[in-house]
Amino acid sequence: MIRTAAVTDVPVIHAMIRELAEYEKALHEARATEEQLRDALFGEHPAVFGLVAEDDASGEPVGFALWFRNFSTWRGTHGIYLEDLYVRPTERGGGHGKALLTELARICVERGYSRLEWSVLDWNEPSIGFYKSLGAVPMDEWTVFRLTDDALRELGG
Repeated sequence: MIRTAAVTDVPVIHAMIRELAEYEKALHEARATEEQLRDALFGEHPAVFGLVAEDDASGEPVGFALWFRNFSTWRGTHGIYLEDLYVRPTERGGGHGKALLTELARICVERGYSRLEWSVLDWNEPSIGFYKSLGAVPMDEWTVFRLTDDALRELGG
């Protein structure tokens, strides 16, 4: 079952974010706190939205998707940028990841959004294969750039 995240899900979503960071070999970069996550999802001006995948038998959360709206200047419509998609390793293969992506695609169609986009690490072959099996196309000609920490402060300060 896929449902909209509730404020009571914040601790388990936070724990799964840390699991994802560990899987991606970047746990040291996962600095977000539960309080920050709670504010981003449920504060006065939510900036991100969440879905939770539950085990059908137990009702326990086994995965999540966090997303926000973006905008395509070429298409003139909003879209969804999927920041994180994660299903606990013991639950993979049970359809939870596909169900999360299906719900995001449904939201796009319902709202007239023209894109559902995300990034994947180039070494993550299992995920790349899964995404391609759904019809997703890699944007190989694009390179992601990022400013953080000292470089961001230097440029913005």
